[in-house]
Amino acid sequence: MPEIKPERKSASRLALLLGLAAAVALGVFIYFGIHGRVEAASTLQHETEQAAVEDVIVVSPKTSGPIDEVVLPGGTQPYVNSPIYARTNGYLVKWFFDIGAKVKQGDLLAIIDTPEVDKQLLQARADLETAKSNLALSKTTADRWQGLVKTRSVSQQSTDQAVDNLSATQASVDSYAANVHRLEDLVSFEKVYAPFDGVITVRNTDTGWLINAGAGSPSAELFQLSQISTLRIFVAVPEVYSRAARVGSTASLTLDEFPNETFHGKVTRTSQSIDLASRTLNTEIDVDNPTGRLLPGAYVHVHLKLPSQTRSVIIPANTLLFRSEGLRVGVVRNGHAQLVPITIGVDYGATVQVVSGLTTADQVIVSPSDSLISGTPVRITKTTAGTAPTPDKKQ
Repeated sequence: MPEIKPERKSASRLALLLGLAAAVALGVFIYFGIHGRVEAASTLQHETEQAAVEDVIVVSPKTSGPIDEVVLPGGTQPYVNSPIYARTNGYLVKWFFDIGAKVKQGDLLAIIDTPEVDKQLLQARADLETAKSNLALSKTTADRWQGLVKTRSVSQQSTDQAVDNLSATQASVDSYAANVHRLEDLVSFEKVYAPFDGVITVRNTDTGWLINAGAGSPSAELFQLSQISTLRIFVAVPEVYSRAARVGSTASLTLDEFPNETFHGKVTRTSQSIDLASRTLNTEIDVDNPTGRLLPGAYVHVHLKLPSQTRSVIIPANTLLFRSEGLRVGVVRNGHAQLVPITIGVDYGATVQVVSGLTTADQVIVSPSDSLISGTPVRITKTTAGTAPTPDKKQ
């Protein structure tokens, strides 16, 4: 074999080393390039996942004292409230009672002048007298012809016509008599009387005004009469407190007008049905008002006793979510939001009383987004303490 020269061996060895170095460099470049991309993708995915987690502020519900009564708003109404309209057309001659006047049933309130109706009544009476005269003549004729037909002096046909004419004339008399009675009733409506004992609360007429009969427009009423010796109070009792609205039970009433005084009424009836829109029970409370101290339309606080004490918690009003399926709040559990149904007791304005659905151990989300759904990952950034108000007994 020919001998390889040392120079050639050195060149081959150098080329091999250079090739290995290039391969290693290429491998290192590829490794770091792929590793950098994988790390960047991992970082991007982590940042995306972190960005998807919603930052929330939570509040812990505060314990409220045990509830032994519920205080609800209400308004007083007259036991009977009646608008009084005219039943005949004319001009008002005189009115006798102004607003605030107490009247008795049958008292004369006003007099209306109706000259057209008076003339119509005179004409109707004259028509009735004419009909009665015709009736007498028809009766005489019918009797005479019935006597003659027995002797065959007149035909049976003529006799039947005379009898039928008597019946028709009698019907005319009845018609004219009914018209006279109608006009007499209209004339009697010239005087407007009080239908029951009460107080005049509205007077919408004055001397000389043109009066139109009926209730064609709201301004057509002459007076408004209210019976205030007993007042009605209608209260919307929340469903959770419906047990307090027991028919026959006593209700205490407080008014801002009488800060140191309590009035007492009685639950007289309920609608016996929960309103689907408001989830409340319409309840009527009657209160005796013989001296008239309580005025219709007054705002009152109605205190109803509960059959047993109810435990509750207080949360801020800005934690509530109003959804189509009902009232909800967002609660953080295991790093995720859960929508929890709750039942509201009393609304204090900035805070609300929750009687079911929450405990003091829950973490309630403050100002939740409208798009919040159960299962959404969340991250608590701040925890605040809820403030339990001192409920005013007049709330």
